[in-house]
Amino acid sequence: MTSAPTDLAAQLDRQDPLAGFRERFVGAGDPLVYFDGNSLGRPLSATGPRIQRFVDEEWGGRLIRGWDEGWMDLPHRIGDDLGRICLGAAAGQTVVGDSTTVLLYKMMRAAVAARPGRTEIVIDRDNFPTDRYVAAGIADELGLTLRWIEVDTTEGVTVEQLADAVGPATALVVVSHVAYRSAWLADLPELVRITHEAGALILADVCHSAGSVPLALDAWDVDIAVGCSYKYLNGGPGAPAFVYVASRLIDELTQPIRGWIGNDDPFLMGPSYTPAPGIRRFLSGTPPILGMLAVRDMLELLDEAGIDAVRDKSVALTQYAIDLTDEVLVPAGAVLASPREADRRGGHVTVNHPAMREVTARLWAQDVIPDYRDPGGLRLGLSPLSTSFGEVERGVEIVRATLDALTA
Repeated sequence: MTSAPTDLAAQLDRQDPLAGFRERFVGAGDPLVYFDGNSLGRPLSATGPRIQRFVDEEWGGRLIRGWDEGWMDLPHRIGDDLGRICLGAAAGQTVVGDSTTVLLYKMMRAAVAARPGRTEIVIDRDNFPTDRYVAAGIADELGLTLRWIEVDTTEGVTVEQLADAVGPATALVVVSHVAYRSAWLADLPELVRITHEAGALILADVCHSAGSVPLALDAWDVDIAVGCSYKYLNGGPGAPAFVYVASRLIDELTQPIRGWIGNDDPFLMGPSYTPAPGIRRFLSGTPPILGMLAVRDMLELLDEAGIDAVRDKSVALTQYAIDLTDEVLVPAGAVLASPREADRRGGHVTVNHPAMREVTARLWAQDVIPDYRDPGGLRLGLSPLSTSFGEVERGVEIVRATLDALTA
């Protein structure tokens, strides 16, 4: 290996307009190489003190009065901020609460109910497992059919594949905006158009794009989107998910898990359920207030940085990782398993090799933290605001050394 990548990495870090944001994350200056920001983002330094203040002053000081003094509105306020900063969504269409799995179930179930007489859910075989499992469970529950799209695991759902799959029987299409394995960035506006021409609804999983890839849910005419907040939104382990429902559909959709918070008057405790007006009707249980605090911190940071600038940094980081893969890992038998085209690539890069499962285990022991995805894929998850080019270079070099040690 030459010294040129080291020189280039240092130059790229000096030229990075977002480099100063790294110091706001816990541990971002440590020698540890973190390639898993697309699974669990680093905490912000501001989050610990914010949570402590909340415990001392709001929870401890105001106690149950906190619900009247702002907690009840927090899922909507954070949802509106998320919509404005990351999703391209006007206010009143995004709300935070429940887990990703629960929201996927509620929204898939609501969508198929809104298309009576249609019998098929279209989904690809390489969609995130939870999406597939939930869709299969709903199909079993309602006697529907899953129409599977077979996709290349180094890519994702194409426009042509979806056009071949949808038809008069399609009730719902479920797609990931960014494929969890390959980082394939779907042409979501075209997928929406094809879905709507078939008379169906579309649900976009935006877990791997929210906070990393700019979205324009309103402009693209997306029906429903569900995403998590612990990846690029740095909400922490188990942080609540969010749901977007286009304003034109809010009154049409009926979610199946009727809880007190989604009722028209949550504190009436009456004998019957009447859906709340607006986006709150899609909530079920008590809002996870503590789990939203870190998300609020990250949204403030993303607002300051600008989502377009974050995307530019993401493209530069992933391109640098691809260049290093070609130079350092491909000669050792590795294969790039993510799109080379920036406009088809999300925020991570996957590199395949038969030894990558064992490589990943050894890397963790060396404080290099990627994750592994079959078949033979090492994912380099590059969170734009907390990852440097030098960190990418250092990590890829250690991957090569570990691969050499295993295959010698």
